[in-house]
Amino acid sequence: MVIQIRALEPGDAGLLWDFTYLAVHVPPGKPPYPRDILEIPALRQYAEAWGRDGDLGVVACDGERVIGAAWLRLLVGEPKGFGYVDDETPELAMSLVKEYRGQGIGSALMARVLDLAAGRFPGVSLSVDDDNPAKRLYMRAGFVPVGLVGRSVTMVKRFGVAHEHQ
Repeated sequence: MVIQIRALEPGDAGLLWDFTYLAVHVPPGKPPYPRDILEIPALRQYAEAWGRDGDLGVVACDGERVIGAAWLRLLVGEPKGFGYVDDETPELAMSLVKEYRGQGIGSALMARVLDLAAGRFPGVSLSVDDDNPAKRLYMRAGFVPVGLVGRSVTMVKRFGVAHEHQ
């Protein structure tokens, strides 16, 4: 298996709905949420109208199949994103098709999107359920907890001096 990572292209925008759905953490032993959970404005904003100023992302492919995505969005205004910290810091969303998890692909996706973001933004934020195993991945990548809302931890990774986003 040779996994390739490439930039998120305009034609991939529809896939973000699938990967947003996969990014919603389902606690162990609980049934998956219904797909219409994506109608909640706070979730919808992670995929809707992809291609705005500040949007940036990568996808992982196994041959022609897109198996994962990591993307950033500046979520300004209302509703605020789950990991909102300020109007200059985009939020990271990422997910992988279940059978590809635990193989380092998520780490590679995140490293690539963070490399792309480092010259454009002051940092990146995210929100992760405290019991989500991905929290360990984020901590290894340099994200630090900065807040707690219910069971969700807001985390931030700060970069050095950032350039204007384009």
